[in-house]
Amino acid sequence: MASTESKVETLEASDGVGLYVESHGTGVPVIFSCGYCTTHENWRPQVEPLVAAGYRVVLHDFRGHGLSESPADASAYSMAQVIDDLSRVINWASPDQPAVLAGHSFGGLASLHYAAQNKDRVRALVLLATGPGFKKPEAAQKWEAQCERTARFLEERGVGAFLAGRAGETCVGRRPELPDAQAAAEAIAKQDTSGLALFGRKIAGTAPPIMDELPGLTCPALVLVGEEDKAYLRAADVMEAKLGQAQSKALPGVGHVANLEDPAVFNAQVLDFLAAL
Repeated sequence: MASTESKVETLEASDGVGLYVESHGTGVPVIFSCGYCTTHENWRPQVEPLVAAGYRVVLHDFRGHGLSESPADASAYSMAQVIDDLSRVINWASPDQPAVLAGHSFGGLASLHYAAQNKDRVRALVLLATGPGFKKPEAAQKWEAQCERTARFLEERGVGAFLAGRAGETCVGRRPELPDAQAAAEAIAKQDTSGLALFGRKIAGTAPPIMDELPGLTCPALVLVGEEDKAYLRAADVMEAKLGQAQSKALPGVGHVANLEDPAVFNAQVLDFLAAL
């Protein structure tokens, strides 16, 4: 019978910021990282099935998100600091063996950056609705401008209005009536808008591309994308082609947040992948 052991802690980042982390079960650690503006609650539907299958599920919040601290100093927000924060989570969860890193959207990009710098600490990658970043200057500038608009919206109108608009589909999916989506939305709505805005301006909007490093990542990788997530379908093809050992799957009938929109299908794909490692 799988262990149901659970732990909740606040880790101290290298600059003293408190980072929320929780773990459930025992076995090979699978560390889930969220997309920009979302929290660890977005991964709640994955906890019970993976724990039952014998894995240790680890959820955490990036700085400026969820139950982690949101420093007011803009200099506390950088991609290098995010990778260092993620390293602390991984070392806490899996000090003596490589871990599986799973990430949604920005969380997938952060996992890729960590893996490129720490190949010996990553057993496999699970990437949902993830892109390798923008290599062309025009595309990068367009994305940075979008993140600036998001930051201003959050500051001026709040997270509730953000969720009520089109951004709701990218945060909790297209089935907001589902209990898991409602729980995720409730956690998102409680966040500090200043932290989210700084994260968007200093990290998400300016995140460096990882395209050139993808061929060197030879660990097994599962690339998942919603069949109706048009913005990321092409990115999934690129990731599958460039990563050293990847398989890609478009999940039917879902959009950007497939793990909340259809958790049974998403979980089945992940469990099959993990079982084959």
